[in-house]
Amino acid sequence: MRILLIGEFSKLHNSLAEGLKKLGHEVCLVSSGDHFKNFPSDFSTKPSIAELKLVRLFRKTIYKLFYLDIASIEIGIRFYFLLPKLKNYDHVHLINEAPIQTIPFFERILLKKLFQQNHKIHLLCCGLDYNVAKHLFSYTEPYSILTPFQNKPNNHLELRFFKSFLQPNHIKTHQLVYKNIASVTASDLDYVNAIQHEKKYKGLIPNPVVITKYKPLEIRDKIIIFLGINRLNSTAKGIVYFEEALKIIQNKYLDKVEIKTVENLPYHTYITEYLAAHIVLDQVFSYDQGYNALEAMAKGKVVFTGADKPFLAYYNVKEDEVAINALPNVDYLVSKLSWLIENPEKIIEIGTHAQSFIQKEHHYIHVAQKYLNVWQG
Repeated sequence: MRILLIGEFSKLHNSLAEGLKKLGHEVCLVSSGDHFKNFPSDFSTKPSIAELKLVRLFRKTIYKLFYLDIASIEIGIRFYFLLPKLKNYDHVHLINEAPIQTIPFFERILLKKLFQQNHKIHLLCCGLDYNVAKHLFSYTEPYSILTPFQNKPNNHLELRFFKSFLQPNHIKTHQLVYKNIASVTASDLDYVNAIQHEKKYKGLIPNPVVITKYKPLEIRDKIIIFLGINRLNSTAKGIVYFEEALKIIQNKYLDKVEIKTVENLPYHTYITEYLAAHIVLDQVFSYDQGYNALEAMAKGKVVFTGADKPFLAYYNVKEDEVAINALPNVDYLVSKLSWLIENPEKIIEIGTHAQSFIQKEHHYIHVAQKYLNVWQG
């Protein structure tokens, strides 16, 4: 079959494409590369004019005045010129209900054309969309990525971003997409409660991870703790709790640990930087693992991430068996890190279990088959 993947968040579609190709299908991926991460795609809509030094000042000014990023317009224009090449695919998979990532009005024009010239359309609930934002603002979860902003004024920039998905302009995009899709699935447990009411919801399909062989972790000298920060969403991910905990750990275990912190790195640089790490700090305000966490687990690292009760129950694993549940509590994080540092054999044990878990639940070929089963159902 011919399969078209639209959009990219955190390498998910790249890995799915690999799995689908292994199963014998023709796959085309179109994306802007997910900002600075620069993920590859068959056809790129990555903005280049908006990134020019002379344009950046104008771009920042426009954003402050009108809350509009002109880079998104360039992305839409680039996608428009690709449309003649994006025809007659058996299945089109959208990574989000606004997968092109242009301004809402232009997004709908491009999506309508895309829907008209292809066959079955499928949606992934991944990242922020109307249903997710609506669920977040219901405040029914004990904590969420919205938690850090609950006491912020309504004009707070990041809070405005969350609320933009509840505005009429985006709701029109949401309605257009749901009218045309044959199915919608969730990429992880953080999205299930938000969309399980949808009639076209077909369940959760775990993130696909490309599995390669890695040597078991070895601790020869110091225990290396790695924190990779994306400043675009660091507040929503609760990175400040990790940063505060690491200050305490650095003083407490000066001779036993090496702490490595990096910011806003392209994907290929990022994975090189954390290869030597034993412990990876991912995110706090989640109930399941993000993509970076899954890849680190596949390499046998102990990851602090979403691994709360819903995750333990869904996958039938025990607390601290495959990952460490990260909570918005500095003392708790320090306690968990201290336990691992003082019991290094636990790092090897959890890392080994993590590898087995990814192999079982997230293998990219097995996951690709799950997508095919839904699309052909």
